Amino acid sequence: MSESGHEPDSRLEKRTGSAFFNNPPAVDALYNFGYAQIRYFGHRAISLFAIDTRIIRHIALTVHGPGYGLDEVEAFESELAGVIEAISQNDYPAELEKITFVERNADRARRLKQALSKLLPTGRLTINQERRMSGLAVPAQEALRSVGYNSDSKPKVFVAMPFAEHMNDLFHYGIQGAVNSAGFLAERADMASFTGDIMDWVRNKIASAELVIADLSGANPNVYLEVGYAWGKGIPTVLITNDVNGLKFDVRNQRSIIYASIKDLEEKLCSELKSLRASRR
Repeated sequence: MSESGHEPDSRLEKRTGSAFFNNPPAVDALYNFGYAQIRYFGHRAISLFAIDTRIIRHIALTVHGPGYGLDEVEAFESELAGVIEAISQNDYPAELEKITFVERNADRARRLKQALSKLLPTGRLTINQERRMSGLAVPAQEALRSVGYNSDSKPKVFVAMPFAEHMNDLFHYGIQGAVNSAGFLAERADMASFTGDIMDWVRNKIASAELVIADLSGANPNVYLEVGYAWGKGIPTVLITNDVNGLKFDVRNQRSIIYASIKDLEEKLCSELKSLRASRR
């Protein structure tokens, strides 16, 4: 991000750009830190430096949400929207030149870089002498206007699958893309990021999901438990597996998507989800 002509304007005055900013949502446990809170965090992180007396030219922000189950693109765009909201309200350090999002997971960093390039192709925002911001295309402006604020109302898919490193590519490249392209947010649990009762979070996510996708490969007992809970709550489920012979008796007669590769899963799941959405309209 670059800027020019920005003069210090009541830098010690508390900004009051929006009712949401003045009345931030309460946050307790990590797994209650949702999309709206992430947007507020992005705004607040930038605006706090606006009242700092030091010269600040570069701010680095970590990415919140993907590590504890939220849809990674929606979470990233929520944080970015908060940052841009602060800038658009002239609520940032006068000398600021650059903002960097840092992410230790190299694969996720690449995916989020692609998401960023769609919203901000040049990677730059410009502030002119009249303090007008430019650099965002109209589609990007529309996308960032409400993300975070209305994310909780978007239809969600909860993905039940084992907590295992080798399943990450399957989720990100075989499931998440298909889910997002069908108009859903993709959420899943990551046991490594939780310190409390993860099953409470899982049950709440399943109960609020429009659909559950469950990978039954390997007959993981937690996944079967989550499928049973979804059935008990009346939540539609899509069962997937790479080994039809490994299905247990209680789901053997249920329709399942059998996949041979990540690409095969993406194609089959994309078709399945689009058909499901069309049938529910």
